[in-house]
Amino acid sequence: MTIISPSILSADFMNLGRDLEKFKKESDIWIHLDVMDGHYVPNLTFGAPVLRNIKSYTSHPLDAHLMVENPQDYIEPLKKIGVHNFTFHWEVVTHHDSFISDLKKSFKSVGVSINPGTNIKNIPEYIFEKIDLVLVMSVNPGFGGQSFIESSIDKIEYLHNLKTEKGLNLEIQVDGGVSNKNAKKLVDAGATNLVAGSFIFSEESGDYSKRINQLRE
Repeated sequence: MTIISPSILSADFMNLGRDLEKFKKESDIWIHLDVMDGHYVPNLTFGAPVLRNIKSYTSHPLDAHLMVENPQDYIEPLKKIGVHNFTFHWEVVTHHDSFISDLKKSFKSVGVSINPGTNIKNIPEYIFEKIDLVLVMSVNPGFGGQSFIESSIDKIEYLHNLKTEKGLNLEIQVDGGVSNKNAKKLVDAGATNLVAGSFIFSEESGDYSKRINQLRE
């Protein structure tokens, strides 16, 4: 089943515990945490204290997407919180091999995020054998109100073919403009993990299960 990763950046922060409780009975859910530093991207989101509180309200895996210039500084804080997946941006790290090795010591899952302007074919294939997840950004990180970038489909298909050819156990995650209008297209291309924020949390009735099912239909 496709993993759905609700992005809590779109949740009601005055009632965050309530919103997280609504996913309690759902299966194959990751809670997506967009951590921004105000430098790599213009926005500033939440730090370790908020993330610890989030952990206390959910038993679903925490999925941290680090949109920061210094992801190495977040290893220990996120390890202590019990984050399941740590995703860093390919563009901000120089020594990818050693950084991935360091992360593997602390996290069950390690991911690499790729911006729309990054040529995925410039990433050595052996990197994909070392990691557990690739996050394909289908909008530019840190900017709201963007439309889905259709060329992201090509990256998903490339990753799916590579995964099949090499027999990789690799999550292909997509983040940006995901809704019931394109979810099937993304899954058909090879996506296994869909990040959705406004689509889920904008449900007026608060029935987030309805939105999750729409993404999986």
